[in-house]
Amino acid sequence: MGLNATFGQDVPFEKSYFPNQKDEFKKAKRAFDTGESAFNAESYYQAIEFYSQAYQFNSNSALLNYRMGVCCMKLPYKYKCMQYFEKAYQLNPAVANDIHLMLAVSYHYNSRFDDAIKEYRSYISHLTPMEMDKRPLLEKKIQECEFGKKMQAEPVRAFIDNLGPTINTPFNEHSPLVSADESIMFFTSTRENGNEISQEDGQYDEDIYVSKGHNKTWTSPTPISSNINSKEHEATSGISPDGQQLLVYNSRKGNGDIDICVLKGNEWSRPSELPRQISDKNAHESSACISPDGRRIYFVSDREGGYGGSDIYYCEKTLKGKWGPAVNLGPVINTQYDEESVFLHPDGRTLYFSSNGHETMGGLDIMMSQMDDRGQWSKPVNVGFPINSPDDDLSFSMSANGRHGYLSSSRADALGGLDIYRITFLGPEKPYVLSGEDNLIAARSQPVSDMVMEKSVEIKTIRLTIVKGVVKDAFTGNPISAKIDITDNEKNELIFTSQSNESTGRFLVSLPSGKNYGLAVHADNYLFHSENFDIPAATEYQEVEKEIALNNIKKDVKITLRNVFFETGSAKLKPTSYAELGRLTQLLNDMPTLRIEISGHTDNKGGYANNKRLSEARAKAVVTFLISEGIPAERLEYKGYSSDQPVADNKTAAGRALNRRVEFKVLSVE
Repeated sequence: MGLNATFGQDVPFEKSYFPNQKDEFKKAKRAFDTGESAFNAESYYQAIEFYSQAYQFNSNSALLNYRMGVCCMKLPYKYKCMQYFEKAYQLNPAVANDIHLMLAVSYHYNSRFDDAIKEYRSYISHLTPMEMDKRPLLEKKIQECEFGKKMQAEPVRAFIDNLGPTINTPFNEHSPLVSADESIMFFTSTRENGNEISQEDGQYDEDIYVSKGHNKTWTSPTPISSNINSKEHEATSGISPDGQQLLVYNSRKGNGDIDICVLKGNEWSRPSELPRQISDKNAHESSACISPDGRRIYFVSDREGGYGGSDIYYCEKTLKGKWGPAVNLGPVINTQYDEESVFLHPDGRTLYFSSNGHETMGGLDIMMSQMDDRGQWSKPVNVGFPINSPDDDLSFSMSANGRHGYLSSSRADALGGLDIYRITFLGPEKPYVLSGEDNLIAARSQPVSDMVMEKSVEIKTIRLTIVKGVVKDAFTGNPISAKIDITDNEKNELIFTSQSNESTGRFLVSLPSGKNYGLAVHADNYLFHSENFDIPAATEYQEVEKEIALNNIKKDVKITLRNVFFETGSAKLKPTSYAELGRLTQLLNDMPTLRIEISGHTDNKGGYANNKRLSEARAKAVVTFLISEGIPAERLEYKGYSSDQPVADNKTAAGRALNRRVEFKVLSVE
């Protein structure tokens, strides 16, 4: 430092204070003046670069310390402003009219809530009659400090970990999105990318990056695709549970809109505009997300007619596939301030978003609301400390199992401005342990249904089943791009349609608890495949893995109709069978030369003769239904096989359930 001054003495940048350091002073003064020009132009990154050079020569200028504090407040590392405002005040208590406000805000950012309250009140006490319009916001800040004290006294049980240099850099990383099974993460970064750096904030333009989950770690990220990243700003916004649809914030058009990109094989499509109901050319849409069934898009917009600065809306797809009007989520969710960064959990009924209008610790805090069976949202609750901090906490997303959450935040351990953090939730009922992630997994209970025999993992509190796997050719083993229909069997209603990836055959669907689901897989020139998931409302989180092998349409191939149900001990079809039988009817209509045999099968419980009669009666009931739908009788045969053709061990309940089935066999194709 050029000056060995006594701490507490304000030393302005005037040459009279440096009679023996003319050359050093001239250089430092030039840096200070350049910083002042950048500061007045609101180029705070550029300003602090020059201020820092001047600070090395003279750190005892009250004005310089004040200016550097303001720059820190305007940049992502707000918590650093406190050291400068404190020193500015100690050097000169009258350095600026708002020094008590700046001290209050800096203490607030650093969780020194009592000191912040004192300074807020000091500033309020000096307001002039013309400044009293500032008082409501200042009182709100005091309330935030009181709430922050409460939150810190009652922390939630969670670990907060910086994802480290594999993901984070000295630049900004933000808006993390993970697929439902946490196998892939998309995020936004302003790291070096070959384009020009901004002189205003020292960052490159925003690009989207991809990292894969591997052995509880994340791989080194790569740019998503030149079809998406450009020389403008692109940022992650929302993701489908299977990670194959990505919503992207695009700054190239007007005020900023949300586009959609689709993964086709290994290549991402170019961004496509969302409907005009969502992308309003007269408004700014900053964030969006897709519901698990693909029928709703929730988004954030500052369009006219809202409750505050930016509100959360949704659009719903009609039965004809058209998007309906934008609907405001209403005053339970939206406030007179800002709601941002909307994320819908794969369970379809838990909404996370950031807000500075509900009870917060300061800035934007992450909130959670749940939809009831009537479609009403609950009053949002703050997800608590240490997840939330006094600074802005944004872009929260969560894995389907509820074990991990991800957010972007600026904290003391950040490698740059904004970093990405992972939250590991411990749960309120468990003792505090550090013995490994296995302690975070709740005890196993019953699987989805006795029809599920694949490996499964269950974690409490989330009532959701993730079904994932691969679709392949039964003969070659090659992956297949297949259409996957999910049906509510009780209502005989198609809920949503997904698609397996054409390069990998992989798929993922999320099934909230409380329904009897039919899953049907279709591909051209293949017989369809069906699965049944009867998931009671109380069923907690599970992951079910399936390898689905589709058969070509050829003689003697057999297909199990897993969604055909009968009354107990009877051949009377249940209405829940109609969706499955409708698919079989469609197949027969599409292939008018196809002849099939419907076969009934039982387990080995009960008498063989009775089982023989029952299995034949059930096969006949299916044929009768198909004939009633217009399929010619001469194309259909039926037969009951009793327990003669088991596909599983009759010694277990799960095996007997698999043996009780209806199949069809191809008799001829031409």
